[in-house]
Amino acid sequence: MRFRGESVLITGGSGDLGGRIAAQLMAEGADVTVLDRQAPAQPGVRFVPCDLSTPEGADAAAAELAKLPCDRLIHLAGILYFGPAEAEPLAQLERTLNINLLAPMRLSQAVVPAMRKRGRGQIAFVGSIFGSINFAHFASYSSSKAGLRAYSQALRRELAGTGVDITYVAPRAVKTGFNSGKVLEFAALTKMNMDPPGPVARRIVDAVAARRGDVYLGFPESLFVRVNAIAPRLVDRALAASDRKVAALFD
Repeated sequence: MRFRGESVLITGGSGDLGGRIAAQLMAEGADVTVLDRQAPAQPGVRFVPCDLSTPEGADAAAAELAKLPCDRLIHLAGILYFGPAEAEPLAQLERTLNINLLAPMRLSQAVVPAMRKRGRGQIAFVGSIFGSINFAHFASYSSSKAGLRAYSQALRRELAGTGVDITYVAPRAVKTGFNSGKVLEFAALTKMNMDPPGPVARRIVDAVAARRGDVYLGFPESLFVRVNAIAPRLVDRALAASDRKVAALFD
């Protein structure tokens, strides 16, 4: 019962992955609040409806969060655009950045003051391997997740010594309804590894329970993260053939 008596808030907790995370947290004693557009399926979960796709929606959700007890906040909500960067509509680009990056920043602002005052707390950001290995045709998604990774690191350094822990977990692709038909075509064409949501949910919960720092899930992707950081041109060459195949999906 690693979360006994704790109040845990999770954005995007009604989806395939989020629902599993919420269920495990409850099974381990947490009082769980889900912030999402749709109500969660799990009974006993507190639900705060919200729309994080606009700055106004994120601000309204932040105001609600400030009223709730929060020992740990997990940022999971996200959306994905897959296609040529120049073809992404402005409205979709704004939604991607608002949900994936701006909302976690704004909601973190809402809970940090109380955590800092208590001298304890945790904020966990669920990013993506795509935030460290920036794939062609996932430009806005990769950029938003890279920004989330950077924000988590900066916030960790800012809050050092306050008792507030910052965790960043980056899964590789997960087999959920999050993926469109085109994304599944991409996965088949490039032989991309995709993990079932159950084990990924457990590893995210484990990382949160252990208050770990940066956690990258999946091999060899976790190794490629390190290679891309020091020798990105090697990764360019490794991905070039796959990128050319994927481009044909949009001809």
